[in-house]
Amino acid sequence: MAARELRSDAVANRRRIVDAAREELSKSNGAADDLKLHGVAKAAGVGQGTLYRHFPTREHLLAEVYRYELGQLVDSVTPLSAEYPPVKALTSWLRRLVAYARVKRGVMAAIELSAWQDLYSDQHHRLDEALGTLLDRGKATGEIREEVDAADVILLLGALSRIPEAEWDQRADKLVTVIIDGLRTPQTTS
Repeated sequence: MAARELRSDAVANRRRIVDAAREELSKSNGAADDLKLHGVAKAAGVGQGTLYRHFPTREHLLAEVYRYELGQLVDSVTPLSAEYPPVKALTSWLRRLVAYARVKRGVMAAIELSAWQDLYSDQHHRLDEALGTLLDRGKATGEIREEVDAADVILLLGALSRIPEAEWDQRADKLVTVIIDGLRTPQTTS
């Protein structure tokens, strides 16, 4: 049996719920434990029954926030590539990734391990492909080291998970700058 399509009002409710959850998570710096579902429902302008019809558990809602944020991040590659030269586009995208990682840290901590593994295995290739596209543009102009791939950058970005929350604002952008400097070919490092 095929899945039923949602009515337009149900789609709008779902979108408002996800937007409200994203807003609440951003207010709490990604602390998913602080996400109160009744507060999300109220902020979205829907009843709790509507929220629970769309998202039976907090984990379901957090997983949808993760999917949405990842989609936004991946979809930003094309406009950034059109607007900026390769290294500037990559830098801008990595800064967006850092903001995403802050929310994702809270989301990952709140989603059950098995659900997180399923979600990650289903989505991580999109992130790798987006990053690969940006790296390839920089390689084509000779600004990014040829030997670097998306997996290398993802490993470097793993350092973000070690930043204490109290130091995030001070250190995250600095790490992006260090990563970009390391990705540049030696003649383009300034």
